Amino acid sequence: MTSSRYITEIGYLSFNHVGEELCGDHIEVTSKDESTKILVLADGLGSGVKANILSTLTSKMLSGMIAGDISIKECIRCIANTLPVCKVRKVAYSTFTIIKIKDNKYVDIYNFDNPTPFLIHDGKVMELSYSSTVIDNKTIYHAKYEASLYDTFILMSDGVKYAGVGETLNFGWDMPQIKEYMGVIYQKEYSAKALATELANQCNELYNFRPGDDTTVAVVRIREREQVNLLIGPATNKEDDDKMLSLFFAKEGVHIVSGGTTGKITARYLGKNMVLNDDNFDKEIPPTSYIEGVDLVTEGIITINKVLEYANNYLKDNSEYKTWLFKQDGASSIAQYLFELATDINFFVGCAMNIAHQGEESGINFATKMHLIDDLANKLKLMGKNVRVSYF
Repeated sequence: MTSSRYITEIGYLSFNHVGEELCGDHIEVTSKDESTKILVLADGLGSGVKANILSTLTSKMLSGMIAGDISIKECIRCIANTLPVCKVRKVAYSTFTIIKIKDNKYVDIYNFDNPTPFLIHDGKVMELSYSSTVIDNKTIYHAKYEASLYDTFILMSDGVKYAGVGETLNFGWDMPQIKEYMGVIYQKEYSAKALATELANQCNELYNFRPGDDTTVAVVRIREREQVNLLIGPATNKEDDDKMLSLFFAKEGVHIVSGGTTGKITARYLGKNMVLNDDNFDKEIPPTSYIEGVDLVTEGIITINKVLEYANNYLKDNSEYKTWLFKQDGASSIAQYLFELATDINFFVGCAMNIAHQGEESGINFATKMHLIDDLANKLKLMGKNVRVSYF
């Protein structure tokens, strides 16, 4: 499992307590080095600003100390001595769950007063074996596990467990029901973010979209790397087009070509025809085309701009997830490849100016294209993707 063919993928989603601008839960993800990933889910006392401060400080401090190989005992004591104490509850910090994965295999989980994390292995829900230790009168549960490909770990704040209290359910849904739900919806093709979104959305529905508590789901899973390559725009110098295309097609994985002119030079390079698809009409997004040897051929700027809109939503509340996941227009198809399939993304950006786009009335120019690509690349990095952009 130490092979570079595998990667630890992380996805999460939160809903704020109804009426609150800030979430009382906080997720912090860090890497000790290239082989180790650490996620901390902290749930601050109460809700709103105070809870947000407590959970943010707790998660940031814990992730930094765990990355520094500080013992869990010292971590607890440091937090207790640093964070302010609640005058009513006499508690100095939030609850938390820590998961640390090394070499996409060796897993350590520490849990304090959050719902107990569980595992999906070979498509079935499994219990993890926890030992307990008492540190400063606080019981910390610890699980060690050697992960296999597609093993999926589900972490959550107690807003998940109590979803629906006072709304659709009397006492919320219990852990057996949550596990059963995840066992039913799980598919190994689903990304960590997709699985987190499904569970968090179910909680939101149980709350009648008025969450009575901050609700957070985090999913961590081991998966194979998948590479997606996207080419947009002809090279600055026409004589460099073939070099750019040669490098593009030398990459393994999915190949996406975006832009009408880019499609034409790609078809010419491959010695194939470019044929317009008329079976995926969308009133907002221009139609795709087909070139033998290319996985997807789309229009350029309008399509990429829509993908960027989806990316912004993905990083916010992912409410448009079901929109792009099932549609087949060019923007939705790119989103499926980049957001769900890809772990590693290569952009090949041709910097030639398109004369048709230079008029002021079009609202599109060279700077706009460069900004869209840079913005999209940055959003993908925030999703946890490994992104490389090459300009020609």
